[in-house]
Amino acid sequence: MREDQGLREEAVSENKEGVQETEGSQPAETAEGKPSGTGRIQGSLQADMAYLNGVLDVGKNFDMIHRIIHIGGREACMYLIDGFCKDELVQKLLQYFMDLTPDKMPGDMHGLSKQFTPYVEVDLDDQWDMVIHALLSGIFVLLIDGYKKALLIDSRTYPSRGVEEPEKDKTLRGSKDGFVETLVSNTALIRRRIRSADLHMEMLGAGVSSRTDIALCYMKERVDTAFLEEVRQKIQNIRVDSLTMNQESLAECLYQRKWYNPFPKFKYTERPDAAAAQVLEGNIVILVDNSPSAMILPTTIFDVVEEADDYYFPPITGTYLRVTRFLISLLTYLVTPTFLLLINQEQWIPESFSFIMLKEEPNLPLIWQFLVLELAIDGLKLAAINTPNMLSTPLSVMAALVLGEFSVNSGWFSPEVMLYMAFVAIANYTQANYELGYALKFMRIITLLLTQWFSIWGYVGGILLSVLAIGCNRTVSRKSYIYPLIPFDWKNLKNRLIRRRLPGALKEK
Repeated sequence: MREDQGLREEAVSENKEGVQETEGSQPAETAEGKPSGTGRIQGSLQADMAYLNGVLDVGKNFDMIHRIIHIGGREACMYLIDGFCKDELVQKLLQYFMDLTPDKMPGDMHGLSKQFTPYVEVDLDDQWDMVIHALLSGIFVLLIDGYKKALLIDSRTYPSRGVEEPEKDKTLRGSKDGFVETLVSNTALIRRRIRSADLHMEMLGAGVSSRTDIALCYMKERVDTAFLEEVRQKIQNIRVDSLTMNQESLAECLYQRKWYNPFPKFKYTERPDAAAAQVLEGNIVILVDNSPSAMILPTTIFDVVEEADDYYFPPITGTYLRVTRFLISLLTYLVTPTFLLLINQEQWIPESFSFIMLKEEPNLPLIWQFLVLELAIDGLKLAAINTPNMLSTPLSVMAALVLGEFSVNSGWFSPEVMLYMAFVAIANYTQANYELGYALKFMRIITLLLTQWFSIWGYVGGILLSVLAIGCNRTVSRKSYIYPLIPFDWKNLKNRLIRRRLPGALKEK
């Protein structure tokens, strides 16, 4: 990273020494003959239009709208992208501008924006790269002959859906709004819940081609400033063409080590109330444009297991839900390896638990039955995602009959194996974090194989491997993944395990 930073500083220094652009100069052309995208507005409308039309290929891009008008006796040209600007607002602005008379026209664009632009979100810029970036983001751009700056009016509106309850992060109680794909709407949902001047929304960008907007949300007085600066520098130093997969692409750029450890390094939520709670606790929430979820960091294993339902119920109910979720997640990992171990070593089964033994001799080894069913469950999940809604019910019934009853009657699978795998498949949905579910799945498969090969030693070794995968993991801030267990902090650990009364709640006298 230091070498890349040094190369970048040298390039910037060479640009400053070799180019030395003066005000009014047009940018140099690239090897393909197109302008390079750097330089300043000249103030001559014809020259500025020729440059902008050449960069954006206005004649070929049907959604790139430009129109020449007269404002106060001067020629002007407006640029906007169809579908991004509010038509009624643009129409009113144009009507206002076109009614200006020559005697009212100010001497520069600053005077026009200050005196005769009846809109709130207005900016000025004379750098072509900033003007082009604003235009491609959906901002209305106005160029006037004789003015050496462009007027940027943020009248954009992105196509978006309503802030409905997210499909994945549902709760029995609580608010029913959720994040959408529009960044400004998502920041407003957090602002609505935290009305404090300490809340900061910092805008960054990444991607050479996509130039994706990224918002850092944090409480200035509560956040770890060193970690915040580290995250900021990592985002600014990202060198990719685009964030193709939005937050997943950003996560891979922020954390590039220990890819083989499946346990999640980040927590994602589509709930504004959960994101606001994390911000108030001093964490950093990252919002990426076009993504309907928030990325929370740093994240420990206890953060991953927590859900909003824990806090929307009284402390005793919230504690029960939290402990139940933790125990069921543990059972999804242990139940099938334990069953395989006991069946392979029948002498270890107590007489009172003899009912768990197989009633019939299996035609297929148990290890193969478990592995095939692990794969089949994921196949059913993928099929459910791609199944049209009108066919989901009949296909579910058909899959249950064919893969359930008939597979047992045909002798492929034992009824006991189907029972335990059905429990594992259903119990995985007790927690909403997909990454944690698949991490437990990978560890379960490894433990199954080790148990089949090495009996009790493989079973113990698989459990130790899973414990090491969790214990040796690190958060993005390079702290313990299992804090407050290691390093031990009883006060925080008790708060993690038990849903306690809120600190500000009134106590009974």
